[in-house]
Amino acid sequence: MERLDKWLCAAGVGSRSQARDMVRGGRVTVDGEAVRQPERKISGENAVCLDGIPLQDKRRTVVLLLNKPAGYVTSTSDPNDPTVMELLPEAYRSLGLVPVGRLDKQTEGLLLFTNDGALAHNLISPKKAVEKIYYARHEGTATAADCEAFAQGLTLRDKTACLPAKLEPLGAGESLITVCEGKYHQVRRMMAARGMHVTYLERRQEGGLTLGNLPRGQVRELQEREILELLAK
Repeated sequence: MERLDKWLCAAGVGSRSQARDMVRGGRVTVDGEAVRQPERKISGENAVCLDGIPLQDKRRTVVLLLNKPAGYVTSTSDPNDPTVMELLPEAYRSLGLVPVGRLDKQTEGLLLFTNDGALAHNLISPKKAVEKIYYARHEGTATAADCEAFAQGLTLRDKTACLPAKLEPLGAGESLITVCEGKYHQVRRMMAARGMHVTYLERRQEGGLTLGNLPRGQVRELQEREILELLAK
């Protein structure tokens, strides 16, 4: 348990004195009820809002899952294009969240955000072998020889060496690709190296996480159990 004004300061709303003024001004609610006592004790189980907007404690680990639509770049800022940060609800934008890895502008699907640097590193590092599964529509049809080339580890046209991956044909012009690293435009370049130009790409799974029924463009916060499972993997 800690004082409400101290908690608000940790949530990034302002200085301790500013937080006290916010509370005394009736702008803060705890579990739906207005509170005017800065010394009020609260815990992580309480729902705190400022001007009706839910707040989060910056000190806790937060992991968000976004179902990314096409047209957004994976960056915290960009002078020319909208970024994935613009898709995050306002309440999460002050928590120091950053994207975990990248999806290119036209690629859709599962993208994680976190304020935990160690977790982000574990998910990105090839040494941790966190599998990422993509669905691709492409020109041509993957053959047994293409699958074997992926399994052996492709060398791209610019001599970039890729770790062994899995290519699973789904029929004419459709495949699933599983990789455990995240080189620049890797899946598209791997497919192109085998003569299959990708026309649509969606990341469907990372570790044990899937998109589920999350609508495109929406986010959800992972539960503590899901975060622990990610760390375990």
